Amino acid sequence: MFKNLTIYRVGPGWQPTQDEVEAALTKGQFLPCGATEALSLGWVPPRGIEHAPLIEVIDGHLHLRLQIEQRVLPGSVVKERVDEIAAQIEEQTGRKPGKKALKDLKEQATHELLPLCFKKRSSIRIWIAPAERLLMIDASSSSRAEEVVSLLIKTLDGLALHLVQSAETPAACMAAWLMDGVPPAGFTIDRECELKSEDEMKSVVRYARHALDIDEVRQHLTSGKRPTRLAMTYQDRVSFLLTDTLQLKKISFLDVVFEGRDKGDKDEAFDADAAIATGELSQLIPALIEGLGGEHDFLGSMPVSELVAPDKDVLDLDQPATQIGAEPAPWE
Repeated sequence: MFKNLTIYRVGPGWQPTQDEVEAALTKGQFLPCGATEALSLGWVPPRGIEHAPLIEVIDGHLHLRLQIEQRVLPGSVVKERVDEIAAQIEEQTGRKPGKKALKDLKEQATHELLPLCFKKRSSIRIWIAPAERLLMIDASSSSRAEEVVSLLIKTLDGLALHLVQSAETPAACMAAWLMDGVPPAGFTIDRECELKSEDEMKSVVRYARHALDIDEVRQHLTSGKRPTRLAMTYQDRVSFLLTDTLQLKKISFLDVVFEGRDKGDKDEAFDADAAIATGELSQLIPALIEGLGGEHDFLGSMPVSELVAPDKDVLDLDQPATQIGAEPAPWE
């Protein structure tokens, strides 16, 4: 269900009801690109079923989905059309178009070509854990995650977000784990890593499907290279790639996680997958941040603990967190 996660802390005081969130999302519901529109984005049902709710609350966790549609128009095609029009103008007038005229021709060419372009769709999942004031965005890049954050803040009245930061930098922690071969409790180091130098050369060494507990890796670290990515697994259940910006990439749930799950119909499968995925990641995220020295105290933010489900009718972001182990995990 989730492939990448960028983790944000939700500011205090945001306590919407499910109906309020649904109403806010409806105002920005997705509409396909018009004939001359290059980009359109908006909210769609997380289940992927037409006319379903725009927000799903499963075990107290909120699930949203942003859909993006773009018309694919290569710059080379636009340039070719601009050159064609410019040649016609030169033939008719005897003069080449100037810089301002070429800019206008580019807009004209784009306007002409957009209706002929193919449309490409993609979507981004957003997961909100209200009890712990955490919001996760399944985006492959930090820039795309920031775009989604801007849209969420505009859409949901009173929502404030900031990136979760660890007390110790992920790069320093990953370097220590590789040097001594001792990752945080519950985690194992896998067979993928990227190391970069901090000097002007910016040299990069990548290991893929390769043992990392070797002298060569430690020599790179000693010489000044720092890890920017490190493959890890949590509790033999969830594999991921940790980055130096505290993003989780290439998230993969191992077979044992979904073992015995009743597939049922599409709706039941969505509920089960969402409950299992958030349940697993709800344990991984606080354990990882704890392994990175805890959460950096940003404006007195509360420490990360076990993600839990609030009351399903009112999404109360100020209620105290339930202690770990107080309730069985949703997959049990």
